[in-house]
Amino acid sequence: MPNNQFKRGELYSFITGKASTALARRLQKNFKQNGVDITIEQWSVLYHLWKQDGLSQQELCNATFRDKPSITRLVDNLEKLKLVKRVSSKEDRRMNLIFLTETAKRMQDPTMDLANQTLNEALVNVPQADIELCKAVLQQVYDNLK
Repeated sequence: MPNNQFKRGELYSFITGKASTALARRLQKNFKQNGVDITIEQWSVLYHLWKQDGLSQQELCNATFRDKPSITRLVDNLEKLKLVKRVSSKEDRRMNLIFLTETAKRMQDPTMDLANQTLNEALVNVPQADIELCKAVLQQVYDNLK
């Protein structure tokens, strides 16, 4: 018998999608209220560059689970905002590496603080044991499907 405890129509993706969307909307609202003028999608690219500056566009695709046209558009817009710059790779001139500007580097701490605040808002009254269990289950689902 399958290990599915959900009623018909209650799919994991629907439940996790709803939670993910609500979290993203709240984070966007918190950004706006605090004068941070970037989208959640742009922030996700910056987040990965804060972890490792100088990633290629393909590496950003892989890290953010986005396709090449989406990453190209996001990087274009981040360049217009003067938050990143493209630099041709010395090894392969066909490849661009994406680097943070000083402005983007200064955004890291305040936006990470807002992200943590948003996550704390989302997890009010959720016991730590439930959080750990949820993380473990979702990681197992991901590992099963990758």
